[in-house]
Amino acid sequence: MNTNRREMVKKMAGLAVGLPVADSLKERLDASDKAVGLKGNVNHSVCRWCYSKIEFEDLCKAAKEIGLQSIELTGPEEWPILKKYGLTSAMPWGAGKGIVEGFNDLKLHDELVASYEAIFPKVAAAGLDKIICFSGNRHGMSDEQGLENCAIGLKRLMKSAEKHKVTMSMELLNSKVNHPDYMCDRTNWGVELCKRVGSENFKLLYDIYHMQIMEGDVIRTINDNHQYINHYHTGGVPGRHEIDDSQELYYPAIMKAILATGYKGYLGQEFIPVRDPLTSLREGVVICDV
Repeated sequence: MNTNRREMVKKMAGLAVGLPVADSLKERLDASDKAVGLKGNVNHSVCRWCYSKIEFEDLCKAAKEIGLQSIELTGPEEWPILKKYGLTSAMPWGAGKGIVEGFNDLKLHDELVASYEAIFPKVAAAGLDKIICFSGNRHGMSDEQGLENCAIGLKRLMKSAEKHKVTMSMELLNSKVNHPDYMCDRTNWGVELCKRVGSENFKLLYDIYHMQIMEGDVIRTINDNHQYINHYHTGGVPGRHEIDDSQELYYPAIMKAILATGYKGYLGQEFIPVRDPLTSLREGVVICDV
């Protein structure tokens, strides 16, 4: 990674004023060496865990310099720090039992319901409006039984979620590479769950990286199901690294398709950088800033 890019990350400021971002991927990456203004069409976010080696307040400062509005997958103890830097958490966490144990297990429902009912007021008080959730692993369970069980548990929470104006967002994850046996691993399963829950306070977190691995056909799937999606994550395929031309997805086209659906939410960068992390983050933002 060249020195100019590293220095630009340190010195960046005033991104609201600048030059138009070029359309080709190569020009987008070249443009990240310059003080380029973001277009304002995309609400940019980043997932905290991908940059865990960077002190949180340092990441907040860098996020502001790059032009991000959010650092997500953050919990209640981090929300006041985000506010200090004029940032939000587009997809908070802080409830549930993780990815493996989720709403498809009836035995966990009482514990899960109590956990989410406790976090809703905190989310609302912080000025946030979403919380992540998970289906859990199959453990031999059929898709139909999993749908039925998840719907039972989630329906118990909808009245409280609606009261606090918080939307529960179940993440679509791949079960092929990263999360073996995870149940909510295909868009059509998640959409069917949304229909059964029957509330605008339950939606899907469509992770582009995960769904490329599981089913591909990303743009058509988004076009057909965008009304059930309230958040998106990025990641390079294969490897979950930078989203530049080292991987198989062309993110500018995907972003144009997402915006064409009328989406006004956030895009969370969730790749694990293998080069200078903040340089890679800024490049990812530039690539997606259509």
